Amino acid sequence: MKWKIAPRKSDNLVEQLLINRGIKTEKEKEQFFHPKISDFASDLQIPGIKRANKRILQAIERGELIIVYGDYDADGICAAAVLYKGLTSIGAKVLPYIPHREKEGYGISNIGLQSVKNSGAAVVVTVDNGIAAADQAIFAKSLGLDLIITDHHMPAERKNKLLWPDAYAIIHSTKMCGAAVAWCLIRDLIKKELSNELLQFVAIATICDLLPLLGLGRAFVSEGLKVLNKDLLRSRSEDSIALARRTLPSPSGERKTTNLGLQILIEESGIKGPIGSYEIGYIIGPRLNAMGRLEHAIDSLRLLCTKDPVKAKRLAKLLADTNVTRQKMTMEALEQAKLLIDKQKKIHVIFSKDWSAGIIGLVAGRICEEYSRPVIAISVGEEISKGSARSIDGINIIELIRKHSDILIDAGGHPGAAGFSLLSKHIEVFKKRLEEIILVLPEEKKVLEIDAEVIGKQLNKTLIHELQRFEPFGLGNRRPVLVTKNVQISDIRTVGDGKHLKFKVSPSVILSGAQRSEGSNAIDAIAFGMGDWVNLLKSGQVLNLVYNLELDTYNGNDKVQLKVKDIGVNPSA
Repeated sequence: MKWKIAPRKSDNLVEQLLINRGIKTEKEKEQFFHPKISDFASDLQIPGIKRANKRILQAIERGELIIVYGDYDADGICAAAVLYKGLTSIGAKVLPYIPHREKEGYGISNIGLQSVKNSGAAVVVTVDNGIAAADQAIFAKSLGLDLIITDHHMPAERKNKLLWPDAYAIIHSTKMCGAAVAWCLIRDLIKKELSNELLQFVAIATICDLLPLLGLGRAFVSEGLKVLNKDLLRSRSEDSIALARRTLPSPSGERKTTNLGLQILIEESGIKGPIGSYEIGYIIGPRLNAMGRLEHAIDSLRLLCTKDPVKAKRLAKLLADTNVTRQKMTMEALEQAKLLIDKQKKIHVIFSKDWSAGIIGLVAGRICEEYSRPVIAISVGEEISKGSARSIDGINIIELIRKHSDILIDAGGHPGAAGFSLLSKHIEVFKKRLEEIILVLPEEKKVLEIDAEVIGKQLNKTLIHELQRFEPFGLGNRRPVLVTKNVQISDIRTVGDGKHLKFKVSPSVILSGAQRSEGSNAIDAIAFGMGDWVNLLKSGQVLNLVYNLELDTYNGNDKVQLKVKDIGVNPSA
Protein backbone atom coordinates (compact mmCIF):
# COMPACT_ATOMS: atom_id res chain seq x y z
CA MET A 1 0.00 0.00 0.00
CA LYS A 2 1.32 3.44 -0.95
CA TRP A 3 1.56 6.02 1.84
CA LYS A 4 0.71 9.64 1.12
CA ILE A 5 1.45 12.09 3.92
CA ALA A 6 -0.39 15.40 3.69
CA PRO A 7 1.92 18.37 2.98
CA ARG A 8 3.21 19.81 6.24
CA LYS A 9 1.75 23.27 6.68
CA SER A 10 2.08 23.66 10.44
CA ASP A 11 4.22 22.29 13.29
CA ASN A 12 1.10 22.31 15.45
CA LEU A 13 -0.74 19.01 14.94
CA VAL A 14 -4.19 20.47 15.64
CA GLU A 15 -3.60 23.22 13.08
CA GLN A 16 -2.30 20.67 10.57
CA LEU A 17 -5.42 18.52 10.99
CA LEU A 18 -7.66 21.54 10.51
CA ILE A 19 -5.80 22.51 7.33
CA ASN A 20 -6.16 18.95 6.04
CA ARG A 21 -9.94 19.31 6.47
CA GLY A 22 -10.07 22.63 4.67
CA ILE A 23 -10.71 24.57 7.87
CA LYS A 24 -8.66 27.76 7.88
CA THR A 25 -10.51 30.85 9.13
CA GLU A 26 -11.27 31.58 12.77
CA LYS A 27 -15.00 31.39 12.01
CA GLU A 28 -14.58 27.95 10.43
CA LYS A 29 -12.57 26.77 13.44
CA GLU A 30 -15.23 28.04 15.84
CA GLN A 31 -17.98 26.26 13.90
CA PHE A 32 -15.92 23.08 13.81
CA PHE A 33 -15.03 22.88 17.49
CA HIS A 34 -18.30 24.38 18.76
CA PRO A 35 -20.88 23.41 16.13
CA LYS A 36 -24.37 24.88 16.47
CA ILE A 37 -27.33 24.34 14.17
CA SER A 38 -28.20 28.00 14.59
CA ASP A 39 -25.05 28.92 12.66
CA PHE A 40 -26.70 27.47 9.55
CA ALA A 41 -30.11 29.15 9.88
CA SER A 42 -30.38 29.95 6.17
CA ASP A 43 -29.93 26.28 5.23
CA LEU A 44 -32.89 25.35 7.43
CA GLN A 45 -35.29 27.69 5.60
CA ILE A 46 -36.05 25.28 2.78
CA PRO A 47 -38.53 26.49 0.15
CA GLY A 48 -41.91 24.80 0.37
CA ILE A 49 -42.08 24.54 4.17
CA LYS A 50 -44.69 27.29 4.66
CA ARG A 51 -47.04 25.83 2.07
CA ALA A 52 -46.62 22.32 3.46
CA ASN A 53 -47.20 23.42 7.06
CA LYS A 54 -50.32 25.30 6.08
CA ARG A 55 -51.75 22.11 4.55
CA ILE A 56 -50.75 20.07 7.60
CA LEU A 57 -52.52 22.48 9.96
CA GLN A 58 -55.53 22.43 7.68
CA ALA A 59 -55.60 18.62 7.85
CA ILE A 60 -55.47 18.75 11.64
CA GLU A 61 -58.34 21.23 11.74
CA ARG A 62 -60.43 19.04 9.42
CA GLY A 63 -59.53 15.81 11.18
CA GLU A 64 -57.99 14.38 7.99
CA LEU A 65 -55.66 11.42 8.12
CA ILE A 66 -52.00 12.19 7.31
CA ILE A 67 -49.71 9.39 6.18
CA VAL A 68 -45.97 9.66 6.83
CA TYR A 69 -44.48 7.67 3.94
CA GLY A 70 -41.00 6.59 4.96
CA ASP A 71 -38.21 4.36 3.72
CA TYR A 72 -36.68 1.13 4.99
CA ASP A 73 -33.18 2.36 5.84
CA ALA A 74 -32.00 4.10 9.02
CA ASP A 75 -32.46 7.58 7.53
CA GLY A 76 -35.98 6.82 6.33
CA ILE A 77 -36.91 5.18 9.63
CA CYS A 78 -35.54 8.06 11.71
CA ALA A 79 -37.19 10.60 9.40
CA ALA A 80 -40.53 8.84 9.84
CA ALA A 81 -40.03 8.88 13.62
CA VAL A 82 -39.29 12.62 13.55
CA LEU A 83 -42.44 13.45 11.60
CA TYR A 84 -44.70 10.93 13.34
CA LYS A 85 -43.71 12.15 16.81
CA GLY A 86 -43.87 15.78 15.76
CA LEU A 87 -47.29 15.51 14.12
CA THR A 88 -48.89 13.51 16.95
CA SER A 89 -47.67 16.12 19.44
CA ILE A 90 -49.80 18.81 17.75
CA GLY A 91 -52.92 16.68 17.53
CA ALA A 92 -52.64 15.32 14.01
CA LYS A 93 -54.35 12.12 13.00
CA VAL A 94 -51.34 10.33 11.57
CA LEU A 95 -50.18 6.86 10.55
CA PRO A 96 -46.76 5.75 9.28
CA TYR A 97 -46.24 3.76 6.10
CA ILE A 98 -42.96 1.98 5.35
CA PRO A 99 -42.73 0.11 2.03
CA HIS A 100 -41.56 -3.50 1.95
CA ARG A 101 -38.19 -3.74 0.22
CA GLU A 102 -38.94 -6.96 -1.70
CA LYS A 103 -42.61 -6.41 -2.49
CA GLU A 104 -42.69 -2.67 -3.22
CA GLY A 105 -39.13 -1.50 -3.66
CA TYR A 106 -37.69 1.89 -2.82
CA GLY A 107 -39.80 5.01 -2.41
CA ILE A 108 -43.37 5.78 -3.33
CA SER A 109 -45.12 3.13 -5.38
CA ASN A 110 -48.57 3.00 -6.91
CA ILE A 111 -49.28 -0.01 -4.68
CA GLY A 112 -48.37 1.99 -1.59
CA LEU A 113 -50.34 5.05 -2.67
CA GLN A 114 -53.43 2.96 -3.37
CA SER A 115 -53.04 1.36 0.06
CA VAL A 116 -52.88 4.68 1.90
CA LYS A 117 -55.80 6.00 -0.12
CA ASN A 118 -57.83 2.97 0.91
CA SER A 119 -56.96 3.71 4.54
CA GLY A 120 -58.79 7.03 4.21
CA ALA A 121 -55.80 9.34 3.96
CA ALA A 122 -56.08 12.83 2.50
CA VAL A 123 -52.45 13.93 2.83
CA VAL A 124 -49.24 11.97 2.22
CA VAL A 125 -45.92 13.35 3.46
CA THR A 126 -42.87 11.49 2.20
CA VAL A 127 -39.63 11.41 4.14
CA ASP A 128 -36.26 10.46 2.63
CA ASN A 129 -37.91 9.64 -0.71
CA GLY A 130 -40.27 10.95 -3.36
CA ILE A 131 -38.14 13.44 -5.26
CA ALA A 132 -37.55 10.96 -8.12
CA ALA A 133 -41.20 9.79 -8.19
CA ALA A 134 -42.63 11.98 -10.95
CA ASP A 135 -44.96 9.28 -12.29
CA GLN A 136 -46.13 8.32 -8.81
CA ALA A 137 -46.89 11.97 -8.04
CA ILE A 138 -49.26 12.02 -11.01
CA PHE A 139 -50.93 8.84 -9.71
CA ALA A 140 -51.29 10.38 -6.23
CA LYS A 141 -53.06 13.39 -7.73
CA SER A 142 -55.41 11.10 -9.65
CA LEU A 143 -56.37 9.48 -6.33
CA GLY A 144 -57.12 12.87 -4.79
CA LEU A 145 -54.15 12.73 -2.42
CA ASP A 146 -52.26 15.90 -1.53
CA LEU A 147 -48.62 14.83 -1.79
CA ILE A 148 -45.96 16.66 0.22
CA ILE A 149 -42.44 15.51 -0.62
CA THR A 150 -39.51 15.89 1.77
CA ASP A 151 -36.28 14.43 0.43
CA HIS A 152 -32.54 14.96 0.01
CA HIS A 153 -31.86 12.75 -3.02
CA MET A 154 -31.53 13.99 -6.59
CA PRO A 155 -34.58 14.19 -8.88
CA ALA A 156 -34.83 11.87 -11.85
CA GLU A 157 -33.55 13.04 -15.22
CA ARG A 158 -35.29 12.87 -18.55
CA LYS A 159 -33.61 14.07 -21.74
CA ASN A 160 -30.78 15.60 -19.65
CA LYS A 161 -33.24 17.69 -17.62
CA LEU A 162 -34.22 17.33 -13.98
CA LEU A 163 -37.74 15.99 -13.66
CA TRP A 164 -39.46 17.49 -10.63
CA PRO A 165 -42.62 15.75 -9.37
CA ASP A 166 -45.93 17.62 -9.60
CA ALA A 167 -46.64 17.58 -5.86
CA TYR A 168 -48.65 19.81 -3.53
CA ALA A 169 -45.37 20.92 -1.95
CA ILE A 170 -41.71 19.94 -2.22
CA ILE A 171 -39.20 20.43 0.60
CA HIS A 172 -35.87 19.41 -0.88
CA SER A 173 -32.27 19.94 0.18
CA THR A 174 -29.06 18.06 -0.61
CA LYS A 175 -27.26 19.72 2.31
CA MET A 176 -28.62 17.28 4.90
CA CYS A 177 -30.08 13.81 5.38
CA GLY A 178 -33.75 12.92 4.96
CA ALA A 179 -34.45 13.02 8.70
CA ALA A 180 -32.97 16.52 8.88
CA VAL A 181 -35.24 17.71 6.05
CA ALA A 182 -38.23 16.27 7.94
CA TRP A 183 -37.05 18.03 11.10
CA CYS A 184 -36.83 21.34 9.23
CA LEU A 185 -40.45 20.87 8.12
CA ILE A 186 -41.87 20.20 11.58
CA ARG A 187 -39.62 22.17 13.95
CA ASP A 188 -41.60 25.42 13.92
CA LEU A 189 -44.92 23.64 14.52
CA ILE A 190 -43.87 21.82 17.70
CA LYS A 191 -42.58 22.72 21.14
CA LYS A 192 -38.92 23.62 21.36
CA GLU A 193 -38.25 20.83 23.87
CA LEU A 194 -39.60 18.20 21.47
CA SER A 195 -37.77 19.77 18.54
CA ASN A 196 -34.53 19.40 20.46
CA GLU A 197 -35.36 15.81 21.49
CA LEU A 198 -35.94 14.80 17.88
CA LEU A 199 -32.38 15.80 17.00
CA GLN A 200 -31.17 12.42 18.30
CA PHE A 201 -32.91 10.77 15.34
CA VAL A 202 -31.37 13.31 12.97
CA ALA A 203 -27.91 12.49 14.37
CA ILE A 204 -28.42 8.75 13.85
CA ALA A 205 -29.67 9.32 10.31
CA THR A 206 -26.84 11.69 9.39
CA ILE A 207 -24.18 9.20 10.46
CA CYS A 208 -25.89 6.12 8.98
CA ASP A 209 -26.57 7.84 5.65
CA LEU A 210 -22.88 8.83 5.45
CA LEU A 211 -23.37 12.59 5.30
CA PRO A 212 -20.18 14.62 5.78
CA LEU A 213 -19.54 15.49 9.43
CA LEU A 214 -18.50 19.00 8.57
CA GLY A 215 -20.59 22.16 8.59
CA LEU A 216 -24.32 21.58 9.00
CA GLY A 217 -23.98 17.80 9.22
CA ARG A 218 -21.51 18.15 12.07
CA ALA A 219 -23.84 20.54 13.87
CA PHE A 220 -26.80 18.15 13.59
CA VAL A 221 -24.74 15.25 14.90
CA SER A 222 -23.10 17.24 17.69
CA GLU A 223 -26.40 18.50 19.07
CA GLY A 224 -28.12 15.17 18.52
CA LEU A 225 -25.41 13.30 20.44
CA LYS A 226 -25.99 15.58 23.41
CA VAL A 227 -29.60 14.41 23.48
CA LEU A 228 -28.59 10.76 23.12
CA ASN A 229 -26.18 11.03 26.04
CA LYS A 230 -28.08 13.21 28.47
CA ASP A 231 -29.29 11.97 31.85
CA LEU A 232 -32.52 10.04 31.93
CA LEU A 233 -35.32 12.21 33.25
CA ARG A 234 -36.36 10.49 36.44
CA SER A 235 -39.75 12.15 36.31
CA ARG A 236 -40.52 10.51 32.98
CA SER A 237 -41.34 6.83 32.60
CA GLU A 238 -39.25 5.82 35.63
CA ASP A 239 -41.45 2.85 36.33
CA SER A 240 -41.47 1.83 32.66
CA ILE A 241 -37.69 1.95 32.42
CA ALA A 242 -37.33 -0.06 35.62
CA LEU A 243 -39.78 -2.67 34.38
CA ALA A 244 -37.92 -3.03 31.10
CA ARG A 245 -34.61 -3.50 32.91
CA ARG A 246 -35.71 -6.42 35.06
CA THR A 247 -34.59 -8.82 32.37
CA LEU A 248 -31.92 -6.63 30.77
CA PRO A 249 -28.20 -6.27 31.53
CA SER A 250 -27.49 -3.63 34.13
CA PRO A 251 -26.76 -0.33 32.37
CA SER A 252 -23.65 1.72 33.03
CA GLY A 253 -25.12 4.80 34.61
CA GLU A 254 -28.30 6.79 34.03
CA ARG A 255 -27.07 9.01 31.24
CA LYS A 256 -28.57 7.80 27.97
CA THR A 257 -31.42 9.03 25.79
CA THR A 258 -34.92 9.50 27.18
CA ASN A 259 -36.34 7.62 24.19
CA LEU A 260 -37.46 4.26 25.58
CA GLY A 261 -36.86 2.26 22.40
CA LEU A 262 -33.35 3.61 21.86
CA GLN A 263 -32.51 3.19 25.53
CA ILE A 264 -33.39 -0.49 25.48
CA LEU A 265 -31.73 -1.02 22.08
CA ILE A 266 -28.54 0.48 23.49
CA GLU A 267 -28.64 -1.85 26.48
CA GLU A 268 -29.53 -4.86 24.34
CA SER A 269 -26.52 -4.03 22.15
CA GLY A 270 -24.16 -4.07 25.14
CA ILE A 271 -22.96 -0.48 24.74
CA LYS A 272 -21.43 0.63 28.03
CA GLY A 273 -19.83 4.00 27.35
CA PRO A 274 -21.07 7.24 25.79
CA ILE A 275 -22.83 7.09 22.42
CA GLY A 276 -20.67 8.46 19.62
CA SER A 277 -20.46 8.20 15.85
CA TYR A 278 -18.85 4.75 16.10
CA GLU A 279 -21.63 3.32 18.28
CA ILE A 280 -24.25 4.71 15.90
CA GLY A 281 -22.52 3.71 12.67
CA TYR A 282 -21.44 0.21 13.68
CA ILE A 283 -23.87 -0.91 16.41
CA ILE A 284 -27.15 1.01 16.49
CA GLY A 285 -27.48 1.76 12.77
CA PRO A 286 -26.97 -1.80 11.52
CA ARG A 287 -29.67 -3.03 13.90
CA LEU A 288 -32.16 -0.42 12.70
CA ASN A 289 -31.27 -1.27 9.10
CA ALA A 290 -31.46 -5.04 9.54
CA MET A 291 -35.26 -5.19 9.63
CA GLY A 292 -35.64 -3.41 6.31
CA ARG A 293 -32.98 -5.61 4.75
CA LEU A 294 -34.52 -8.95 5.68
CA GLU A 295 -38.00 -8.44 7.16
CA HIS A 296 -40.06 -5.24 7.44
CA ALA A 297 -38.63 -1.92 8.62
CA ILE A 298 -41.90 -0.96 10.32
CA ASP A 299 -40.64 -2.87 13.39
CA SER A 300 -37.62 -0.56 13.64
CA LEU A 301 -39.95 2.43 13.54
CA ARG A 302 -42.21 0.84 16.15
CA LEU A 303 -39.22 0.50 18.46
CA LEU A 304 -38.40 4.21 18.16
CA CYS A 305 -42.00 5.23 18.80
CA THR A 306 -43.26 2.79 21.44
CA LYS A 307 -43.93 3.75 25.06
CA ASP A 308 -44.46 0.13 26.11
CA PRO A 309 -41.31 -1.27 27.79
CA VAL A 310 -42.26 -4.90 27.20
CA LYS A 311 -42.85 -4.26 23.51
CA ALA A 312 -39.62 -2.27 23.32
CA LYS A 313 -37.62 -5.13 24.79
CA ARG A 314 -39.18 -7.63 22.37
CA LEU A 315 -38.49 -5.37 19.37
CA ALA A 316 -34.92 -4.60 20.44
CA LYS A 317 -34.17 -8.32 20.63
CA LEU A 318 -35.84 -8.88 17.25
CA LEU A 319 -33.61 -6.22 15.69
CA ALA A 320 -30.49 -7.74 17.28
CA ASP A 321 -31.34 -11.28 16.16
CA THR A 322 -32.19 -10.14 12.64
CA ASN A 323 -28.88 -8.29 12.45
CA VAL A 324 -26.99 -11.48 13.32
CA THR A 325 -28.80 -13.26 10.49
CA ARG A 326 -27.96 -10.37 8.17
CA GLN A 327 -24.28 -10.63 9.09
CA LYS A 328 -24.18 -14.36 8.25
CA MET A 329 -25.99 -13.84 4.94
CA THR A 330 -23.66 -11.00 4.00
CA MET A 331 -20.52 -13.04 4.67
CA GLU A 332 -21.82 -15.94 2.57
CA ALA A 333 -22.77 -13.63 -0.30
CA LEU A 334 -19.42 -11.85 -0.07
CA GLU A 335 -17.53 -15.11 -0.48
CA GLN A 336 -19.64 -15.93 -3.55
CA ALA A 337 -19.19 -12.43 -4.97
CA LYS A 338 -15.39 -12.59 -4.82
CA LEU A 339 -15.47 -15.66 -7.06
CA LEU A 340 -17.30 -13.62 -9.70
CA ILE A 341 -14.76 -10.79 -9.84
CA ASP A 342 -12.69 -10.33 -12.98
CA LYS A 343 -9.78 -8.18 -11.84
CA GLN A 344 -9.19 -6.99 -15.40
CA LYS A 345 -12.51 -5.14 -15.46
CA LYS A 346 -12.72 -1.47 -14.50
CA ILE A 347 -16.24 -1.87 -13.18
CA HIS A 348 -17.62 -5.00 -11.53
CA VAL A 349 -21.21 -6.04 -12.31
CA ILE A 350 -22.02 -9.19 -10.34
CA PHE A 351 -25.33 -10.96 -9.79
CA SER A 352 -26.89 -14.02 -8.21
CA LYS A 353 -30.28 -15.57 -7.54
CA ASP A 354 -29.07 -16.52 -4.05
CA TRP A 355 -28.55 -12.97 -2.78
CA SER A 356 -31.25 -11.16 -0.86
CA ALA A 357 -32.02 -7.67 -2.14
CA GLY A 358 -31.49 -6.47 1.41
CA ILE A 359 -27.78 -7.26 1.51
CA ILE A 360 -26.54 -6.44 -2.00
CA GLY A 361 -25.66 -2.89 -0.99
CA LEU A 362 -23.38 -4.26 1.72
CA VAL A 363 -21.81 -6.71 -0.74
CA ALA A 364 -21.23 -3.94 -3.30
CA GLY A 365 -19.67 -1.73 -0.62
CA ARG A 366 -17.25 -4.38 0.62
CA ILE A 367 -16.15 -5.37 -2.89
CA CYS A 368 -15.76 -1.70 -3.88
CA GLU A 369 -13.57 -1.07 -0.84
CA GLU A 370 -11.41 -4.16 -1.39
CA TYR A 371 -10.86 -3.81 -5.14
CA SER A 372 -11.03 0.00 -5.47
CA ARG A 373 -13.47 -0.29 -8.36
CA PRO A 374 -17.11 0.73 -8.87
CA VAL A 375 -19.32 -2.28 -8.05
CA ILE A 376 -22.90 -3.15 -8.97
CA ALA A 377 -24.44 -6.14 -7.18
CA ILE A 378 -27.77 -7.50 -8.42
CA SER A 379 -30.26 -9.76 -6.66
CA VAL A 380 -31.84 -11.74 -9.50
CA GLY A 381 -35.59 -12.27 -9.33
CA GLU A 382 -37.87 -14.32 -11.55
CA GLU A 383 -39.03 -11.29 -13.53
CA ILE A 384 -37.66 -8.19 -11.81
CA SER A 385 -34.20 -7.84 -10.29
CA LYS A 386 -32.90 -5.33 -7.76
CA GLY A 387 -29.48 -3.73 -8.01
CA SER A 388 -27.29 -1.77 -5.64
CA ALA A 389 -24.13 0.14 -6.56
CA ARG A 390 -21.17 1.63 -4.73
CA SER A 391 -18.47 3.73 -6.30
CA ILE A 392 -15.06 5.29 -5.77
CA ASP A 393 -14.08 8.96 -5.79
CA GLY A 394 -14.33 10.47 -9.25
CA ILE A 395 -16.87 8.00 -10.69
CA ASN A 396 -20.50 9.16 -10.53
CA ILE A 397 -22.29 5.82 -10.35
CA ILE A 398 -25.89 7.08 -10.54
CA GLU A 399 -24.98 9.04 -13.67
CA LEU A 400 -23.50 5.91 -15.25
CA ILE A 401 -26.55 3.83 -14.37
CA ARG A 402 -29.09 6.37 -15.62
CA LYS A 403 -27.45 6.40 -19.04
CA HIS A 404 -29.14 3.02 -19.52
CA SER A 405 -32.60 4.07 -18.38
CA ASP A 406 -34.08 2.51 -21.51
CA ILE A 407 -33.68 -0.91 -19.90
CA LEU A 408 -34.26 0.15 -16.27
CA ILE A 409 -37.53 0.25 -14.37
CA ASP A 410 -36.25 2.90 -11.97
CA ALA A 411 -33.03 4.25 -10.49
CA GLY A 412 -32.06 6.65 -7.73
CA GLY A 413 -29.22 7.60 -5.46
CA HIS A 414 -26.04 9.63 -5.18
CA PRO A 415 -22.71 9.81 -7.04
CA GLY A 416 -21.25 7.31 -4.59
CA ALA A 417 -24.19 4.96 -4.07
CA ALA A 418 -27.29 4.05 -6.03
CA GLY A 419 -30.13 1.58 -6.28
CA PHE A 420 -32.20 0.45 -9.24
CA SER A 421 -34.45 -2.26 -10.62
CA LEU A 422 -34.68 -3.83 -14.05
CA LEU A 423 -36.22 -6.78 -15.82
CA SER A 424 -34.11 -9.88 -15.19
CA LYS A 425 -33.86 -10.56 -18.93
CA HIS A 426 -31.93 -7.29 -19.33
CA ILE A 427 -29.14 -8.05 -16.81
CA GLU A 428 -26.64 -9.40 -19.33
CA VAL A 429 -27.17 -6.44 -21.67
CA PHE A 430 -26.84 -4.03 -18.74
CA LYS A 431 -23.61 -5.72 -17.61
CA LYS A 432 -22.14 -5.67 -21.11
CA ARG A 433 -22.93 -1.98 -21.64
CA LEU A 434 -21.35 -0.91 -18.36
CA GLU A 435 -18.24 -2.99 -18.86
CA GLU A 436 -17.74 -1.41 -22.28
CA ILE A 437 -17.78 2.13 -20.91
CA ILE A 438 -14.34 3.73 -20.98
CA LEU A 439 -13.67 4.71 -17.38
CA VAL A 440 -10.71 6.80 -16.26
CA LEU A 441 -9.85 5.35 -12.87
CA PRO A 442 -7.36 6.55 -10.27
CA GLU A 443 -4.10 4.66 -9.90
CA GLU A 444 -4.75 1.02 -9.07
CA LYS A 445 -2.43 0.81 -6.11
CA LYS A 446 -4.25 1.65 -2.90
CA VAL A 447 -3.19 4.89 -1.30
CA LEU A 448 -3.25 5.34 2.46
CA GLU A 449 -3.85 9.01 3.20
CA ILE A 450 -1.92 10.13 6.29
CA ASP A 451 -2.65 13.34 8.17
CA ALA A 452 0.74 13.94 9.75
CA GLU A 453 3.98 12.46 11.05
CA VAL A 454 4.31 12.35 14.83
CA ILE A 455 7.45 11.54 16.80
CA GLY A 456 7.30 8.75 19.37
CA LYS A 457 7.62 10.89 22.49
CA GLN A 458 4.40 12.72 21.57
CA LEU A 459 2.32 9.56 21.92
CA ASN A 460 0.57 10.22 25.21
CA LYS A 461 -2.82 10.92 26.75
CA THR A 462 -2.41 14.66 26.26
CA LEU A 463 -2.26 14.16 22.49
CA ILE A 464 -5.26 11.83 22.62
CA HIS A 465 -7.29 14.49 24.41
CA GLU A 466 -6.30 16.99 21.73
CA LEU A 467 -7.47 14.60 19.00
CA GLN A 468 -10.75 14.00 20.83
CA ARG A 469 -11.64 17.62 20.12
CA PHE A 470 -12.18 16.55 16.50
CA GLU A 471 -15.02 14.20 17.40
CA PRO A 472 -17.54 13.23 16.13
CA PHE A 473 -15.63 11.43 13.40
CA GLY A 474 -17.15 10.37 10.13
CA LEU A 475 -17.23 11.15 6.44
CA GLY A 476 -15.21 14.30 5.71
CA ASN A 477 -13.75 14.21 9.21
CA ARG A 478 -12.18 10.82 9.63
CA ARG A 479 -10.31 9.80 12.74
CA PRO A 480 -6.79 11.29 12.32
CA VAL A 481 -4.34 8.91 10.66
CA LEU A 482 -0.78 9.38 11.90
CA VAL A 483 2.61 7.91 11.08
CA THR A 484 5.56 7.43 13.38
CA LYS A 485 8.87 6.27 11.94
CA ASN A 486 11.74 4.28 13.42
CA VAL A 487 9.99 2.72 16.39
CA GLN A 488 11.14 -0.45 18.08
CA ILE A 489 8.68 -3.29 18.72
CA SER A 490 8.55 -6.14 21.23
CA ASP A 491 6.23 -8.77 22.72
CA ILE A 492 4.84 -9.79 19.32
CA ARG A 493 1.86 -12.16 19.38
CA THR A 494 -1.54 -12.82 17.83
CA VAL A 495 -5.02 -12.63 19.34
CA GLY A 496 -8.47 -13.59 18.12
CA ASP A 497 -7.54 -17.07 16.91
CA GLY A 498 -4.54 -15.73 15.06
CA LYS A 499 -6.47 -13.12 13.07
CA HIS A 500 -5.07 -10.03 14.77
CA LEU A 501 -1.55 -8.87 15.61
CA LYS A 502 -0.52 -7.35 18.96
CA PHE A 503 2.82 -5.96 20.02
CA LYS A 504 4.40 -3.24 22.11
CA VAL A 505 6.03 -0.09 20.80
CA SER A 506 8.80 1.99 22.35
CA PRO A 507 7.49 5.51 23.07
CA SER A 508 10.81 7.00 21.95
CA VAL A 509 12.43 7.26 18.57
CA ILE A 510 15.46 5.17 17.70
CA LEU A 511 18.64 6.75 18.92
CA SER A 512 21.68 6.10 16.76
CA GLY A 513 23.40 3.07 15.27
CA ALA A 514 22.71 -0.08 17.25
CA GLN A 515 21.59 1.86 20.32
CA ARG A 516 17.82 1.56 20.74
CA SER A 517 15.49 3.02 23.29
CA GLU A 518 13.36 0.33 24.89
CA GLY A 519 11.50 2.93 26.90
CA SER A 520 10.11 2.40 30.38
CA ASN A 521 6.47 2.67 29.32
CA ALA A 522 5.94 0.68 26.16
CA ILE A 523 2.72 1.41 24.26
CA ASP A 524 0.33 -1.33 23.18
CA ALA A 525 -0.40 -1.67 19.47
CA ILE A 526 -3.06 -3.78 17.77
CA ALA A 527 -3.37 -4.48 14.04
CA PHE A 528 -6.73 -6.01 13.16
CA GLY A 529 -6.71 -8.57 10.37
CA MET A 530 -2.90 -8.58 10.23
CA GLY A 531 -2.18 -11.79 12.17
CA ASP A 532 -0.07 -13.11 9.28
CA TRP A 533 2.60 -10.54 10.10
CA VAL A 534 3.54 -12.43 13.28
CA ASN A 535 5.97 -14.60 11.30
CA LEU A 536 7.50 -11.61 9.50
CA LEU A 537 8.43 -9.57 12.55
CA LYS A 538 10.86 -10.07 15.42
CA SER A 539 11.31 -8.48 18.79
CA GLY A 540 13.65 -5.48 18.67
CA GLN A 541 12.87 -4.78 15.02
CA VAL A 542 12.55 -1.17 13.87
CA LEU A 543 9.40 -0.23 11.93
CA ASN A 544 7.41 2.66 10.54
CA LEU A 545 3.78 2.53 11.68
CA VAL A 546 0.60 4.15 10.39
CA TYR A 547 -2.16 4.19 12.99
CA ASN A 548 -5.03 5.83 14.80
CA LEU A 549 -4.10 6.95 18.30
CA GLU A 550 -6.71 5.97 20.86
CA LEU A 551 -7.39 5.38 24.52
CA ASP A 552 -7.91 1.73 25.42
CA THR A 553 -10.57 1.55 28.14
CA TYR A 554 -11.13 -2.21 27.95
CA ASN A 555 -11.70 -3.84 31.36
CA GLY A 556 -11.51 -0.47 33.05
CA ASN A 557 -8.07 0.30 31.66
CA ASP A 558 -7.09 3.77 30.55
CA LYS A 559 -4.05 3.24 28.35
CA VAL A 560 -2.62 4.75 25.17
CA GLN A 561 -2.95 2.37 22.22
CA LEU A 562 -2.02 2.42 18.56
CA LYS A 563 -4.66 0.99 16.23
CA VAL A 564 -2.31 0.06 13.40
CA LYS A 565 -3.48 0.49 9.81
CA ASP A 566 -0.26 -0.45 8.02
CA ILE A 567 3.32 -1.47 8.75
CA GLY A 568 6.43 -0.35 6.94
CA VAL A 569 9.60 -2.34 7.43
CA ASN A 570 12.61 -0.07 7.78
CA PRO A 571 15.35 -1.61 5.59
CA SER A 572 18.12 0.41 7.21
CA ALA A 573 17.32 -0.71 10.75
